[in-house]
Amino acid sequence: MALLAFVYANQRSQIYFRTPESLQPLARALWVDSEGERIKVWVVKRPGSRALLYFGGNAEDVAGNVDLFTEAFPDRSLYLVNYRGYGGSSGRPTEAGLRADALAIFDHVRRERAEIAVMGRSLGSGVAVQLASERPVERLVLVTAYDSLVNVAREYFRWLPVGLLLRDRYESTSHARGVGAPVLIVTAGEDEIISRERSEALAAAFTPAQVQVEVVPGVGHNTLDWSPAYLEAVRRFLTTTGGQVPSDDR
Repeated sequence: MALLAFVYANQRSQIYFRTPESLQPLARALWVDSEGERIKVWVVKRPGSRALLYFGGNAEDVAGNVDLFTEAFPDRSLYLVNYRGYGGSSGRPTEAGLRADALAIFDHVRRERAEIAVMGRSLGSGVAVQLASERPVERLVLVTAYDSLVNVAREYFRWLPVGLLLRDRYESTSHARGVGAPVLIVTAGEDEIISRERSEALAAAFTPAQVQVEVVPGVGHNTLDWSPAYLEAVRRFLTTTGGQVPSDDR
């Protein structure tokens, strides 16, 4: 009982590994108010109506993606979100808080950009799916994604009743039903954190015509960026016009 109490009380410290505030000279900081918190968003503005809104992993400093994304997506303005308690944003991260912040940031960006693609990596895939189920996103990209944080935790802690203990659950398969946009799921071929079964279960929650799965071979959960195929797959998906999900002819 003491162990269960300890796990329950400290579970968020195992989900959210908060990053300190950093500098990013190639982007400017946008501050968005949400439920009394101030959320810092790194922004690279471009002409036109297209934007990409990015939610990172649990220990990710999203500022580190600015250079890569600026080169990979030259036709879109970029908005990279520092979660509550991350990178200069105020507050403490929770699932409900991150969802509220995502909605507030989307609504802020929508005042300036009509076409907003949403991209979420690892932890951020759960945030991105919830946002896409509640707002009219143009396209949805999910990277090293999972069906449910509960199911991920069960694979690590088979001896604990995680279904009863977990407060932040990120049940993406439940929210997938509300997503109307085309979806790309990018999976690391050697992912040691999120099993292939979890990503495949998420893909199955979307309609077959709606979703494309791209497996990047030879890379792990945290080394996906090493492969040029990763951002090339995302770039190809985001530049395809119309409602059809693109295929890879290679």
